[in-house]
Amino acid sequence: MSKNLSISNFTKNRTAQLIGLAAFLLITSLVISLRHARENSVAVAAAATPIPALIAGPGQVEPYSEDIKIGSELSGRLNTVFVEEGDVIHSSQVLAELENGDYRAEVESARANVAAKQATLRKVINGARHQERDEAWSSVNEAKAVMENSDSEMHRRQQLYSAGVVSREEMERYAREADVAKAQYQAKVEQHSLVDDHAREEDRSLAEADLQLAKAQLDEAQARYEKTFIRAPIDGAVLRKHHRSGESVSNSSTVPDPILTIGDRKTLRVRVDVDETDVGKVRVGQKAYVTADAFGKQKFWGHVVRVGQQLGPKNVRTDEPAEKVDAAFWDDEGIDPGAQLPDGLRVDAFIVPDGGEVASARASEPR
Repeated sequence: MSKNLSISNFTKNRTAQLIGLAAFLLITSLVISLRHARENSVAVAAAATPIPALIAGPGQVEPYSEDIKIGSELSGRLNTVFVEEGDVIHSSQVLAELENGDYRAEVESARANVAAKQATLRKVINGARHQERDEAWSSVNEAKAVMENSDSEMHRRQQLYSAGVVSREEMERYAREADVAKAQYQAKVEQHSLVDDHAREEDRSLAEADLQLAKAQLDEAQARYEKTFIRAPIDGAVLRKHHRSGESVSNSSTVPDPILTIGDRKTLRVRVDVDETDVGKVRVGQKAYVTADAFGKQKFWGHVVRVGQQLGPKNVRTDEPAEKVDAAFWDDEGIDPGAQLPDGLRVDAFIVPDGGEVASARASEPR
């Protein structure tokens, strides 16, 4: 009987263990099933969420200042071009000089004319010199003495005529001489007054106007002469040299004739043509990168710094003659300052649209 009891207890314990193992396996299978279901739901949700596509477009590298074509305001022959392609230049630096001997002569002539007009004005203001005043006063005294002597002789001849000593004709001749002497005296007095008096207001105004005109002519001549020196408007570098020393240049509003092309390459940017269907997706500050055939798969990162406000034809063209120039949208993409991309390089630009880490991660994948 004791043996039967042991067998019964063993059987019960074995049954309990089997039941516990079965329960454990059931719970484990349920946990695994729930985890798989949750992972599947996350995967389905992730698959349902669209990954923002990159906005792509052709672009062209250019200096931040854009390409500045430097020409001459005057037509003429180049005497010297002082720079070469690749040279670093500074604002107001003389880049080229036209032959300007005739313009320099005009400046010297105008300067001499100003000096002459200044002397005339001083003469009007200061009046006659001291020696001229003394000379005029001496002439007055001399004429006065002659007048008094003639007047005395006239009175003596009148007395002699009354006494019947001289003829009437002689008396009248001395009277006429006295009148002439008196008139000469009056003329000398007026001349002295003119020399000794201050300048008239109208004479001074006329002299001042002549001087101002001469100065204006000098400024005009100097301005023309200064235009023979071609100066840099900004700090930057020479990108292209169109003319050399000895060549002629023209100033034409219809046919541009630049001497040099310059730009500020301290900061590069890419002008990108974006299809008009993607216009609404482009925002200032979005990440972007460019690639070029010359640099393989290397990416040059930057960000959108400006977005154009008007649709227009493409700014970047290929060499395909059958290319259609459709309406396009362009933006400027700030490029890493360390990138040494040549000016005018054609690139493929990719703008990362708004979409957080998903878009950024996709943009980072090799293409």
